[in-house]
Order: sequence, then C-alpha cells, then structure tokens
Amino acid sequence: MILVTGATGFIGSHLVPRLLAHGEKVRVLVRRTNAFDNTPVEVVRGDLLTVDKLPQALSDIDTVIHLAGATKVLRTADYYAGNVQATENLARAIVSANATRQRPITTVHVSSLAAIGPSLDGAPVTEDSPPHPVSHYGKSKLEGERILRELLPDAVIVRPPAVYGPRDTDVFEILKSINQGLVVQVAGADGQSVERWFSVIHVFDLADAIIAAACEPRAHGRAYFLAHPVAASWKELTGIAAHIMGRQPRFVTIPASAANAIGYCAELWAQLTRKPVIVSRDKIAELRCANWVCDTRRAQNDLGFVAPTNINDGLANTLAWYREAGWLKY
Repeated sequence: MILVTGATGFIGSHLVPRLLAHGEKVRVLVRRTNAFDNTPVEVVRGDLLTVDKLPQALSDIDTVIHLAGATKVLRTADYYAGNVQATENLARAIVSANATRQRPITTVHVSSLAAIGPSLDGAPVTEDSPPHPVSHYGKSKLEGERILRELLPDAVIVRPPAVYGPRDTDVFEILKSINQGLVVQVAGADGQSVERWFSVIHVFDLADAIIAAACEPRAHGRAYFLAHPVAASWKELTGIAAHIMGRQPRFVTIPASAANAIGYCAELWAQLTRKPVIVSRDKIAELRCANWVCDTRRAQNDLGFVAPTNINDGLANTLAWYREAGWLKY
C-alpha cells in the first residue's frame, strides 16, 4: 500500500488517480476534507504537524510519497513549518515504523528546483550543483531535504521546476493575465527587459515520473530533476498562450523596486484577508532570476523517464481545461 501526503493538492489530485489506475492500493493522510468520499482510497484524518495519526497512517505501508508542503504562506515561518518541520515529523515516524519491519518503507520526497536555485551561468543545473536558494521557499525545501537525507539516507528526492496543468492555481494567474491582455515583466539590473528561461513539467508527466521513481530500486538514495528536457522562455510561453486564446497582450516592464513594492502590498492584502497569495517578495526574488533551468539526464538514465509533453501541447491541454471549467473565457 502507498501512503500519499498532500493528496488534496494540485499534484496529488493527479497522482492519486494514476496510482489507482496502476492497480495500487492508496492511503491518504488528509485534514478535514471529503475529497475522497467517493474514491477507493483509504483515508486517515490528521496532519504532519500534529503527529499522533502518523503511526496509523504508516501501518502496513510499503511506500510513502511525500507531496505535502507550503508553496504560499501568510508568514515566512510557515514555509519552515510546512516544508521542514512537517518533513522531519514524517521522516522520524518512518524511522520508527522501519524499526519493526523486515523491509524498510520506500520514501519519495517531492522537493523543488527552488531548493537548489537558478543557474548562475545559463547552463542547466545538475543534481550535483551546489545549492544556492534565493527565496525562503527554496531555503525551506533545501532544509527539508537535508533533514530527510540525514534520517532516511535511502529516500528518493525528486525536484520538479514549475508545474502546470489542469486545476493548477499558480501558473493560472499568469495565463489569466495574458487573457486579460497584460504581461508584466520584472526588469533586469540595467532597468531593461530580460529574456528569462525556465524548465517546466506538465502535471500528467510529473505524476508518471514520481511513480517511476517510487518503483526503481536504483533511485534509492538519489535525487532527480523532473522536467521536460527542453527549457522554455518567458516570451515563448506568453506567445503560445496568447495565440491559443486569440489575444495580443501588452508587455509592461517594471523595475525590481516596483515589483518588490507590489509583492509587499500583496502580502499586506493576504494578511487582511487571511488568504495566502502567490505574489510576494519571496516570489519576486525568484522571478528576477534569468535562468531556472535544470538537467534531466539522470532521470532519463536511471528512471527511463523523459517528459513527453512539450510546452505547446501542455498549454493547449491546460487552457482547454480552464475554459471548460469556466476559469477562463476566450
């Protein structure tokens, strides 16, 4: 049986059905939700910060896929609670469970490219590149990795970059802005627009890659970047999306100081509404970097995984879902 944390999130909502389609028995650790009421999934209600339900969640489990984490928060400390403390609690519970088992639990931890940081010279970063996260999100993901590796040396760590696809609410904000006719870019150090490159992966491909990592014995103790092998540019993404939606957006370049001010105002609004938002000074720090690109050859060599969905097909699939769901009108 496979335990999935973060099963109600964007990635988890695609991973669980794929596991079931593979014939796997699935258990999820969730807080109060009825998301799985009509699904053949075993539900344990609890969370990773209050650890009392972890022994029950891990009982008779063969594999843990740890998706749960904090991607947008009200306070910086929440990144470290959701990405470090929660991971440590789960890892310690797995260590305790392994003490009474003949075969240890296989653990797959879903981290992020942000834990390593952007490329500093334009070349794709590799799994052996020295980490240099530029945001609190990235720093918290890196610390979560460090603790996990210390407690569970054989754990598999996977690091996707930007993930997009049906039901995503983060990249959706960018696509919504394009649909409204506006593309905002953060200026470079000279105040001019800068072409930015990034690795991406469609959520369908990521779900398949996570399953491949969980099933491959050679992956134990290793880390992998999971992305489409061809990086995309900001201009390419906006151009493809604008073409699909029949838009001709206006490009606006703003200085970094203005971007930080917008991030600060967004944080104040989040505090007032008590709803975390994707725009923040932490995210602006990531957006200012020119090259979020990673090397995917290790995943290809060890896991036999090459993400099949290119940016054209992925955006077409994603935008079609948004349109059908009523999220976008075009």
